[in-house]
Amino acid sequence: MSNNIHMGHRARKRFGQNFLHDMNVIDRIVGAISPDNNHTLVEIGPGLGALTQPVAEQVERLNVVELDRDLAERLRHQPRWGTRLVIHEGDALKFDFSSLAEEGKKMKVFGNLPYNISTPLMFHLFETVDNMASMHFMLQKEVVERLCAGPGHKNYGRLTVMAQYYCKTMPVLEVPPGCFTPPPKVDSAVVRLVPHEVKPYPADDIRQLEKLVASAFAMRRKTLRNNLKGQLNDEEFAELGIDPTLRPENISVPEFVAMANHISRRKG
Repeated sequence: MSNNIHMGHRARKRFGQNFLHDMNVIDRIVGAISPDNNHTLVEIGPGLGALTQPVAEQVERLNVVELDRDLAERLRHQPRWGTRLVIHEGDALKFDFSSLAEEGKKMKVFGNLPYNISTPLMFHLFETVDNMASMHFMLQKEVVERLCAGPGHKNYGRLTVMAQYYCKTMPVLEVPPGCFTPPPKVDSAVVRLVPHEVKPYPADDIRQLEKLVASAFAMRRKTLRNNLKGQLNDEEFAELGIDPTLRPENISVPEFVAMANHISRRKG
């Protein structure tokens, strides 16, 4: 990869920028994304183009969403592959990803996400997940563990339940700090999220599910009975076959959906 792209850009703390430079890791991530012209490709936070360049070289067009104006400007002027980029300057947390959907094509979304926005960005992306074939993200390893955890795991929480409601989640590879400039203080990993074409446990009302899951995990160390006081009573837990003395991290995704649907139906 040409070095000139790195010149003169200092990583900015406020954007949480750590730039990937390990070619072996880059090749493996691009292989996992598997870029092609039958999908709409979207990169979030291209930074200095470590993933942007190899993906752009394989497709006719790549959409990128970049908040940092200097970086967006620099990407525009890449002689060989910059012409293939459609640059959207702005905040990914507010960006309408469904606006990029093309007739007959699903999206492949990817990015090396700054830690501070990864959780709210996931929740934002889940809202347009019907248009997506896959998402591949580099995240803090702990966030990848959270996305992929099963019930009973210490990292199982609100993000896990909502991610697994929408998607099949799989870790792809671990990426040590030395693969980045500057090296972050934490380990990173890449996760693959594949939206369910048909949700295995559909919620009647997604807002009700979100509210219930948020309440359930409000106090991790408390029981479901405590956290869901006023939402479900003991007779209802019994009817659903769910033990109210369990902590939220021991409850499976289908059980959360069953509780939310029970509340929705009761409200009628």
